[in-house]
Amino acid sequence: MTLQWAAVATFLYAEIGLILIFCLPFIPPQRWRKIFSFNVWGKIATFWNKAFLTIIVLLIVLFLDAVREVRKYSSTSSIEKSSPSRPGAHEHTQMKLFRSQRNLYISGFSLFFWLVLRRLVTLITQLAKELSNKGVLETQAEKTNVAAKNFMKENEKLKRLLKSYNMEEDHILEAENKKLVEDQEKLKTELKKTSDALSKVQNDMMTMKMQSERLSKEYDRLLQEHLELQASSWSLYILDKKIVHGKATRKACELCERRL
Repeated sequence: MTLQWAAVATFLYAEIGLILIFCLPFIPPQRWRKIFSFNVWGKIATFWNKAFLTIIVLLIVLFLDAVREVRKYSSTSSIEKSSPSRPGAHEHTQMKLFRSQRNLYISGFSLFFWLVLRRLVTLITQLAKELSNKGVLETQAEKTNVAAKNFMKENEKLKRLLKSYNMEEDHILEAENKKLVEDQEKLKTELKKTSDALSKVQNDMMTMKMQSERLSKEYDRLLQEHLELQASSWSLYILDKKIVHGKATRKACELCERRL
């Protein structure tokens, strides 16, 4: 085995060992996440993608070279098997074909396990993250449950207080309603008395109005009679004056006649 294929085989064995270690059930994903969080991995993280792609390219090149060797020695083996001129050439070709097939398997499985290893590391990291998130969520859920229970207890207390308050409020409202009904009855009684008094006052006012109208008519009649009496008395007074004046004139005339 040449040096390059020995390195590839060693790389394959290392991959198998790492995959088996990652698959151990007694190592939790959180432990692997802590290991992956070391400062060393943080320093080489910048070169990790480049190294990953470089190893893939090298393994693909070796895999294609192994495929080429297998095809080459397969065709050569069939040709040498058909020609019996060289009896040891067939066994030599079969040996090279076996080596090329071995190299093909080594490079192919190395490439496959390298991709599997990358995916396995990613899944372990994600699983550890999800488990930590699950722990946080469980803690939050427990806190939420405790808070919900406390809220339910407080809600029950508030319901009881509200119920007792409603009962007291119902009693207070009932007493107030009873008092309002009594006040309403009193107001109705007073209103009835007031309306009766108002009706009586209105009747008295109507009576007084009628009496006032009668008095006014009587006053007008008496005033008219008074005026008529004044007019008649004034005419009598004037008539008396005229009579007196006439008598005086007659006496004066008689005196004058007597003097003459």
